[in-house]
Amino acid sequence: MTSRARRYLALPLIATLAAVTLSGCVSPSADSIGRYTAPIGDAPVITNDTAYSSALRCFRNYTMRKPLRVAVGQIADYTGKMESDNSGRKLTQGAALMAMSALAKAGVPMVERFDTSVAEMELKYANNKLITDEKRPDAPGDYRKILAGSIPGSDYYLVGGITELNFNIRSIGAQADGGAAGTNGLSGTAGATMYVMNVGLDLRLVNTDTLEVVDVISYQKQIIGRQEQLGAFDFLGEKFFDISAGESALEPVQLAVRSVIERATLEIISRLYHTAGGNCAAGLGTAADPLAGPGDRISAAPEVQSTATNEEFHHDPSRQDPYHGYGNSDPAAEPRLRSDVD
Repeated sequence: MTSRARRYLALPLIATLAAVTLSGCVSPSADSIGRYTAPIGDAPVITNDTAYSSALRCFRNYTMRKPLRVAVGQIADYTGKMESDNSGRKLTQGAALMAMSALAKAGVPMVERFDTSVAEMELKYANNKLITDEKRPDAPGDYRKILAGSIPGSDYYLVGGITELNFNIRSIGAQADGGAAGTNGLSGTAGATMYVMNVGLDLRLVNTDTLEVVDVISYQKQIIGRQEQLGAFDFLGEKFFDISAGESALEPVQLAVRSVIERATLEIISRLYHTAGGNCAAGLGTAADPLAGPGDRISAAPEVQSTATNEEFHHDPSRQDPYHGYGNSDPAAEPRLRSDVD
C-alpha cells in the first residue's frame, strides 16, 4: 500500500476514533437521573453585588427608624439599541428590578406598583366571593372580605430610564508583523486593542401625594474592553505550523447598569433620609469612592459622625444654601443635575 493510500485510509479512522471518544460525553440514552450528559461548570451561586452594595446595606441603620414607603415604577431602556442580528436589546430590560433590589439592600420599605396583576386578580376573585383565607382547602370557610384602606400607599415613587449607550467612545490599538527574510523563515504577528463605551441613567423621585419631582439624578459609567492576539508561522522542512492565540475581555455591560442604578439609589436615599454627615455615603465624590477614576473630580471626605442618627437637619446652615442640592465636588459653573428633598 502506498503512502498516499495509507494517508487517505487514516483520515476516516481518525474521525471514527474521535467520534467514539466524544461519545463518552453524550449518550443517546438517559442516565439514572434523566440526563443525556452532565452540564459543565461548577461556579457557585453568589450575591449579585456592586461596589456600592455594602454602603446600601449600611443605610438600614436609618431606614428602619423612619419608614418611608417607596414604590418603583417604569425604568425603561430608552436607548433603542438592538443587537445586529435583531436577537434582542443591547441593554437589560430589568432596570426597575435592579432598583428594587438596591432599595431592598438599603432596607427601604417598598410597596408593589410595578406588577399588580396577581393582586388585581385576587381582588376580582374576592369581589366575586370566590377566595377564602381558610388554611385548610378541604374545609373552606368564609370568603375573604374586601376592606377599605387595607393596601398601604407609597410616600414616594422612583421612575426614570437608561438614556445613553455610546459605543467606542475612544479606542486604541497596535499591531506588528515580523519574521525572517527567507521564504522558509519564522514569522510572527502580535496585536492589542482597547476601547471604551458608556451607559447613562436618569432617575427621578416623585412625591406620590403631590406628584412633585423632589429629586433628580443623572449618572453615567464608562465600560472598558480589550483584545489581544499573538501568532507564529514557520516551515519545518516539508512541514509547517501556524499557531495563534488570543484573549478578549469586556467589563459586563449589564453589571455596569446595575452599578449606576445602585450609585443613584444610594445618593437618593442619603438625601431622602437626611443622613447625618453622610455616614454611609461618606466616600461618594471623594478618593474613597469605590468606583472613582483618575479623571474624576475629587473633594475632601466629609466628616463621619460616630453615631448614626435619623434626625432631619432642617435648621442646618447647609440646608439654607439654595445650591446645597448640588455636589460639592462640582464647580459652580458646572452644577450636577440635582434638586432638593424635603
